[in-house]
Amino acid sequence: MKPAYIYSDELLNYRFNDSHPFNQMRVKMTTDLLLDGGYLSAGDIIRPRTASDEEILLVHKEDYVQAVKDAGTVGLSDSKLESYGLNTDDTPAFNDMHEKSKYIVGATLTAVDMVMSGKTKKALNLSGGLHHGFSGRANGFCVYNDSAVAIEYMRKHYNQKVLYVDTDAHHGDGVQWIFYDSNEVMTYSVHETGRYLFPGTGSLTERGDDKGFGFSVNLPVDAYTEDDSFLEIFEESLTKAVKHFKPDVILSQNGVDAHYRDPMTHLSLTSKSFEEIPRIVNRLSDLYTDGKWIAVGGGGYNIFQVVPRMWAQVWLSMNNIKAPRGKLPEHFIDTYQSRSKTEFPLNWEDDLSDFTEIPRREEITEKNRSMFDRAMMYLDNI
Repeated sequence: MKPAYIYSDELLNYRFNDSHPFNQMRVKMTTDLLLDGGYLSAGDIIRPRTASDEEILLVHKEDYVQAVKDAGTVGLSDSKLESYGLNTDDTPAFNDMHEKSKYIVGATLTAVDMVMSGKTKKALNLSGGLHHGFSGRANGFCVYNDSAVAIEYMRKHYNQKVLYVDTDAHHGDGVQWIFYDSNEVMTYSVHETGRYLFPGTGSLTERGDDKGFGFSVNLPVDAYTEDDSFLEIFEESLTKAVKHFKPDVILSQNGVDAHYRDPMTHLSLTSKSFEEIPRIVNRLSDLYTDGKWIAVGGGGYNIFQVVPRMWAQVWLSMNNIKAPRGKLPEHFIDTYQSRSKTEFPLNWEDDLSDFTEIPRREEITEKNRSMFDRAMMYLDNI
């Protein structure tokens, strides 16, 4: 069964304003890159459905959903907007916000239904991954939390144990807190330490509550962490988490803002990591979940130099295609190079001429390994 690629141009309408860093044009650029490279065909693309209000309410509070509807149509007072997180610089209200947001959720649910119905074992919705959304409040560019809705949907309709894997540079806080007291969902997040970065959470000691104690796994890596340290921690810890939890399905959030060229974070990963991360998840899904893997997008704010090439690796890994080398497709370069205000990449792999060596590499690696050892002790005690 071929993997399913969930996409429609309508998904690009989730947009706060023209100057906002969250720009879903990156989804179209990734799709165009894969099409131009011959790695994606029209037959692979599945048009998404929209989520119903009932599905949104699986994790979001009714008063919040109503506030999102009103904020995007008739408007709300400043105090009401503030109480629901809809008037911040990060997450301001925009027209038809409810309809545009639930289409993102519906795209992730389309991927879920494709996998759960047996039509495919792997499905990708790069427009999703809005992991900061809380049950009753918008947060961090995220209105509705599509991953959390999808997880609860799989629990309710398909009786699945879900392992949520988050490799965004920012902690997957919204998903974690929604399932913090559940032992039927394990949330796993490897991210830049909250000492320096939004949302400031994701410490080792956030391990879950009540029945969910031990089922929240956090690995906060130090600022300026590079490929080798990140990949070592990721592969070892995720393998252990899968073996301990024994999930039925993996849902992964694939933010690429840990790249060294991303303007909003302080990690130092290159294309090497983003080639390997989805291949590790793919391999573990084949070994432990009968291949069932649903992937979504997430962060990534350098949309010309970074996101399309890095996100393309998720689809390539689902199809067991080695990471390409050499020049990007000419048509893709011709289409987008003139639009970029920075030097446009010409090859699939990074040109590391602008990569700055980190003098504290040994110290950072040692700190990450110490953090990893503590996290694995916690995992052993589930």
